[in-house]
Amino acid sequence: KMAADTSVDILQKVLENEILQSAKVVEEHLDAEIQKLDQMDEDELECLKQRRLEALKKSQQQKQEWLSKGHGEYREIPSERDFFQEVKESKNVVCHFYRDTTFRCQIMDKHLTVLAKKHIETKFLKLNAEKSPFLCERLRIKVIPTLALIKDGKTQDYVVGFTDLGNTDDFTTETLEWRLGCADVINYSGNLMDPPFQSQKKYGTSFTKLDKKTIRGKIYDSDSDDD
Repeated sequence: KMAADTSVDILQKVLENEILQSAKVVEEHLDAEIQKLDQMDEDELECLKQRRLEALKKSQQQKQEWLSKGHGEYREIPSERDFFQEVKESKNVVCHFYRDTTFRCQIMDKHLTVLAKKHIETKFLKLNAEKSPFLCERLRIKVIPTLALIKDGKTQDYVVGFTDLGNTDDFTTETLEWRLGCADVINYSGNLMDPPFQSQKKYGTSFTKLDKKTIRGKIYDSDSDDD
């Protein structure tokens, strides 16, 4: 027991030391930044201010442009023809191929509505699979729901059913967000190597961490409907 206590103490000291080191690095970085600002003359400060204002203006213009193209909301498009037009004018597009009678499509809708508002850099659409046979054939969509993840007008990746989302109807919006981040179709700020469902104990340890390449290069050949 004494040996165990000693190793706990050592571990604690190591951890405390690491935390102190991290704090020291942050502090030094802040000091350097403050010193840099102190040494700037008025012209340099003015120049820095202008650059920041320019960047802010640019990002506001970009935001307005996205909103004018229908980003920021999850929308249904009426036909295959609309699909080509919508995809042509936006760099990043997520399109949900759904069917009215499939319950899982409603689950997907709920999460996509949230993500469309959060990630206005990406256009979020839905299209009735039964009204778009040509597209479903061309994109080889056989399982409903399927998300087509499109970059620069090309379909780069698919989320087929809920397989990549923890294989459960109860997956979180964060899990879907992570999966879209893996396809680089949204600006994802989390850690791609650590899927959110890893930390949910109820899924056990049967899910391995997926790396970006495995997902992007995945080949799907299921031909069953996922109701």
